[in-house]
Amino acid sequence: MRILTFFFAIFWLLSLPAHANEHLTTHNMFDLKTVVEAAMSPDKNYIAFTVNVPRPFTHSAGTDYRELYVYDLRNDEILPFMTGNRRVFNIGWTPSGDAVTFRANLPDLPHMQVYAMSLRGGEPRAITEHTSSVFQYTYIDDENLAFVALSQQNPLRSEFRSKGIEIEVYEEEWVHRNLYVYNTSSGNLRQITRDVTVFDFVLSPDGRYAAAAIAPRNLVDDSYMFKRIHLVNLETGHLEKIVDNPGKLANMAFSPNGSKLAFRGASKLEDSVEGSLFVLDLHDLQAFEDLQNIVEGMELSVIDFAWMDDNTLLYAAEESVDIVLSSQKLDEDERRILIEPEVLVFRRFSHHDGIIVMSGNTWTHPNELFTFDVASEELVRHTNHNPWLDDIRLAEQRKLTYYARDNHDIEGVLLYPLDYEEGKTYPMIVYIHGGPEAAVQNGWVTSYGTWGQVAAARGYFVFMPNYRASSGRGVDFTMAGYGDLVGVEYDDVIDGVDHLIEIGYADIDRVGIGGGSYGGYFAAWSATRHTDRFAAAVMFVGISNQISKRNTTDIPWEDYYVHWGYWTHEDWQDVYSRSPVKYAHQSLTPTLILHGDADPRVHPSQGLEMYRALKMHGKAPVRLIWYQNEGHGNQRNVHRLDYIVRTMEWFDHYLRLDKPRDQMPEKFPEAVIGW
Repeated sequence: MRILTFFFAIFWLLSLPAHANEHLTTHNMFDLKTVVEAAMSPDKNYIAFTVNVPRPFTHSAGTDYRELYVYDLRNDEILPFMTGNRRVFNIGWTPSGDAVTFRANLPDLPHMQVYAMSLRGGEPRAITEHTSSVFQYTYIDDENLAFVALSQQNPLRSEFRSKGIEIEVYEEEWVHRNLYVYNTSSGNLRQITRDVTVFDFVLSPDGRYAAAAIAPRNLVDDSYMFKRIHLVNLETGHLEKIVDNPGKLANMAFSPNGSKLAFRGASKLEDSVEGSLFVLDLHDLQAFEDLQNIVEGMELSVIDFAWMDDNTLLYAAEESVDIVLSSQKLDEDERRILIEPEVLVFRRFSHHDGIIVMSGNTWTHPNELFTFDVASEELVRHTNHNPWLDDIRLAEQRKLTYYARDNHDIEGVLLYPLDYEEGKTYPMIVYIHGGPEAAVQNGWVTSYGTWGQVAAARGYFVFMPNYRASSGRGVDFTMAGYGDLVGVEYDDVIDGVDHLIEIGYADIDRVGIGGGSYGGYFAAWSATRHTDRFAAAVMFVGISNQISKRNTTDIPWEDYYVHWGYWTHEDWQDVYSRSPVKYAHQSLTPTLILHGDADPRVHPSQGLEMYRALKMHGKAPVRLIWYQNEGHGNQRNVHRLDYIVRTMEWFDHYLRLDKPRDQMPEKFPEAVIGW
């Protein structure tokens, strides 16, 4: 495979940030621009793409901007379409290819609508003017658009609020997500589905049907566990469930001739990852257990796919710490690897007559625009949004393989201290990914929540293990933690720490641990149950008491089906034994707890329980930070900055600077407001 690099830095030189440092700092995270989506025009002459642009701190606090550009492949030119203080989503093209389409919430209309912008320029033109926000859309033909939008809310809800009665009828105010067909010429709007919620859909090649992921209710738990595939007649509205798929379901796609439907989903109800790839013959419907799973038994998790022809699928998969792109014929057992491990990390791609478009990264740069020619196996990078990174020294980053106590091989990513000297030991930060059904790839691992190169530049080893229960190693590996939370999955982390101590990398007395969500759970577990192993811990939106967590989360069914397999009342002692608060009285580990006060996934009371237990019964400093109006992860730029600054200062204080262990860093770090 050939890798070429063509990018157009001149366009971006106009807005280069000034960097006096030769290494990455906490504030540099908010200079990084990244490509998000990419879509090729029908004639393959243009690629529309969006760029995540960090919101300047001089603006009001809020989320990042997302700008729209078009890359002209013939003239090697990047054309700005929607820039400035805008947020653009779900880009595509009109069937004729003369305009770029997208979803946005622009000032001319009160809700998120579909817009089009002509390649010839001009202002965006609203395609839809629906009474509620449009979530997903696809053109059926030049005139007709299929889209998903919400039903109307109960009018009494608005009347209550107009009188100052601010209440929420918990889990009862939801309304269905309906599928509509809209004629853009006549303005005729037809509601296709009723009394069900459509979370996703794809159109058949002839435009007569949609395969839809349908659930009974518009609740998060339903979107995780109860979506089933239905065939929807767009003329009559008739629904037919064609697959009784168990558990989690991801994307779907019709074959080019419309005879087959491929979909990505869980292999069984208890499988936490939508990492299998199934094929359904629409002319000979079969039970789910009889469907062809083209990756059955393989140590990988499919993350995206597309049809190459009626008998061949392209699919990208997590394979340990790598992403691999393969093609496979339905009547053959062997696959053809197109993009090999250690080349590019990407999550989504689109296929256009032999050309693949994606945004991808490596350990030396965040997401940029790439194309891949299937025939020539030529991978081309087209953009460079962060040329200032060329002047930044990055720490060495490698895939790490070690063996757990039961001799199972475990893999992860290891970053070395920036100025590493062989033979010296260093402080180490263990970063734990969330999920646990996720994985760290050996690509760009530096953000407000992952630290990567920022921590390495401060002199740390950064260890990112893909412990058992992670994705990317097949179904058996993912399910190794089923019903055994912080069991073998946590042992894998400790065994990795021991390995790095034994080979002389990490200082046994200066190991810290942190992460968010399930990673925050591991951090809290480390600070309590295994406090003798860790000198500092950072718990972000993490779990402290599994009994109360299970009864306050917005995904109780997902938690039951794919993680526990039994209810709390069936064995509450075991549930409590896997809760960090049970061991808070023995904690000797300084612990920083950070949580959004509007978190629906891991209720903010989890942070409070951990804080109170450590404050009353622990033997080390503890601090709790509430992020106002934040959910399961921070969205506002200033809160992201605060989080990474506090995290680095906490680790520095207890691992690197030899500060008194009975003291804490400043409550209000000046670095947070030093922009």
